[in-house]
Amino acid sequence: MTTAQRTRGTVLVADDTDAIRRFCGQALDGAGFDVRLAADGRQAADHLSPHLDAIVSDISMPGMDGLSLLRRVRDIDLDLQVVLMTGAPDVQSAITALEYGALRYMTKPFTLDTLLSNVGLAVTMSRLARTKREALDLLGDDAGTDDPQALAALFDRALTELHMEYQPIVSWRDRRVRAFEALLRSRCDQLSTPLALLRTAQRLGRLHEVGRAVREAVAKDLTRADVPERALVFVNLHPDDLLDPELGGASDPLLPHAWRIVYEITERKALSDLRAVKDRVAILRRDGFRIAVDDVGAGYAGLATFSLLEPEVIKLDMSLVRDVHRSTTKQRIVKSIVDLGRDLKLEQVVIEGVETTDERDALLSLGGDCLQGFLFARPGPPFPVAVGL
Repeated sequence: MTTAQRTRGTVLVADDTDAIRRFCGQALDGAGFDVRLAADGRQAADHLSPHLDAIVSDISMPGMDGLSLLRRVRDIDLDLQVVLMTGAPDVQSAITALEYGALRYMTKPFTLDTLLSNVGLAVTMSRLARTKREALDLLGDDAGTDDPQALAALFDRALTELHMEYQPIVSWRDRRVRAFEALLRSRCDQLSTPLALLRTAQRLGRLHEVGRAVREAVAKDLTRADVPERALVFVNLHPDDLLDPELGGASDPLLPHAWRIVYEITERKALSDLRAVKDRVAILRRDGFRIAVDDVGAGYAGLATFSLLEPEVIKLDMSLVRDVHRSTTKQRIVKSIVDLGRDLKLEQVVIEGVETTDERDALLSLGGDCLQGFLFARPGPPFPVAVGL
């Protein structure tokens, strides 16, 4: 099989034990992967390139160990998935592996099926994350102007015309609406979508203004409209909002509704100023807010955010849902994340982007319960009725 014929992905294997390195290399080669081998962490670091789809690395190696290699990977690539191997598992190395976004932590000896399953999952998740990132990059300049004054005026108008739409999150087991996600909208045509508005706010250095306007709008909707009893409301936060001094405490317009608010961390990017982020999350929890992490299953940043914030709720990336009933790989990923949520005793694992009954039924068979998507309701004014329950 030539490299050009391989379709399963390019995998780098790093291990200082010849027998294990050969076993992994031969097994992956036989399964159709393009394999590169390294005898230690330094050799592996020399092989890092944008063409890699996954790395399988021993933790204990001379010179540069597997955890140091993982940190090097994260310096240059947030999406590349890494599977770590160890013959001597311990809690601290497992914690460090999670903090730096290792996808799996395999204990030696492991079976051929375990190796192939983990590497297949790693390649799939790397490609999903990169596809999503490339799609965002292709969107370019949403506002269509480079004039700073015109851009600022357009942004001001978009803020004044900002409003929220809501989409139900249903519990299939209970046949009821469990929550709503508040979705940012603007009647300003050039900046009508959340992505366009946020990209422009970032260019102008005014991200906090969007977050404040959203929280104010949601607070008004909660006082003006009847919310179903016990229903939670998910409110998106850009990671930079976590450092907004007006978030949390007496200045937060959502404080009177804290018991039903779930602040959802969106945008897959590494969080900065980790100590300040942890302090702010502690304040939010003290006041009764919950935390959710979005896009779990779409790359390193989602996993790292999950480890840092220890959320009550996680939301699966919708790219895992499309045609899930036809993809055994997506089914394995979804089931592993749902099982993780159950093992960690999370309040909810929300699966968004459900559009067909086939997708719904497949997700239910994998243990999913909290579902969101067009199958139940399109986003609308506060608060839409879910159908099909």
